[in-house]
Amino acid sequence: MASKKIEVDSMDELMKLFGPFDENIKAICAAFDVKVVMQEGQSCLMGEDASVAEAMKVIDKLKDFIAGGDGVDIGRVNYLCDLAKSDKLDDVDELMDDVVAITSRGKPVKCKTVGQKKYVDLMKKNIITFGVGPAGTGKTYLAVALAVNAVKAKQVEKIILTRPAVEAGEKLGFLPGDLQEKVNPYLRPLYDALQEMLGMDSYAKMMERGTIEIAPLAYMRGRTLNNAYVILDEAQNTTREQIKMFLTRLGEGSKMVITGDLTQIDLPKGLNSGLKHAIKILKDIEDIGIIRLNERDVVRHPLVQKIVKAYETEDK
Repeated sequence: MASKKIEVDSMDELMKLFGPFDENIKAICAAFDVKVVMQEGQSCLMGEDASVAEAMKVIDKLKDFIAGGDGVDIGRVNYLCDLAKSDKLDDVDELMDDVVAITSRGKPVKCKTVGQKKYVDLMKKNIITFGVGPAGTGKTYLAVALAVNAVKAKQVEKIILTRPAVEAGEKLGFLPGDLQEKVNPYLRPLYDALQEMLGMDSYAKMMERGTIEIAPLAYMRGRTLNNAYVILDEAQNTTREQIKMFLTRLGEGSKMVITGDLTQIDLPKGLNSGLKHAIKILKDIEDIGIIRLNERDVVRHPLVQKIVKAYETEDK
């Protein structure tokens, strides 16, 4: 049996490390079959030599995140434990100093997983990027963050956000208002991400000037989208014809990001997902990047990871 002291510089650091109600340290203990004991007034890890060593590696990484001003929540703890078990813990080093964007409140937006970092790198490198993965992996949020950066840097003139108006159980015809008001509920995640990145005042001004355009996919037909950062969200609910129409709107000086979750297709029976077809036939074309995120990249509540994994297992 081995025993190793958990060294910290302050009580504040210890509290952040252990988490609310000690949930962080409990997760580490459960992952590596070790326990926390008090020795000479200090918290120590106790267990088999190899297990204590692996748990301490995770704790040291968490301390690095805390020192860098990053939050340490149970989701990040579980993610680091998984990486440690597969001997890939050092992969997270590149996440610590890589700031994707700054929100309107001055908060840095960073990738929380290695998969997210690869996704961001693909969006920066390619003209068209497909981000496919389950809910909570940051597909839309990170794409919006880079779109806002591109406008601020004057790399593009406008941001165009769109998604298909496909209902998940509720009919559009039953909703009040004109077509734009009917589709607004479907575009809500895009509004939320923009408002967090820009703040309400800047967001409203950019909407008024037409620097930001949010519209249902049907509004894209017949257009050529020049000098724009274009994001198609919920692309799993496009047909082959719709996604082909969208992709061929690409104009000079523009970038496109297509996001979707192939486990949440709401198309009527008999219609195949255009997203699934597109990533199959476009995967070998230069300047088109494709990434598949998984349950490890879910950055919402840890229970979401378990839900996603359960459904994936059932589908298989």
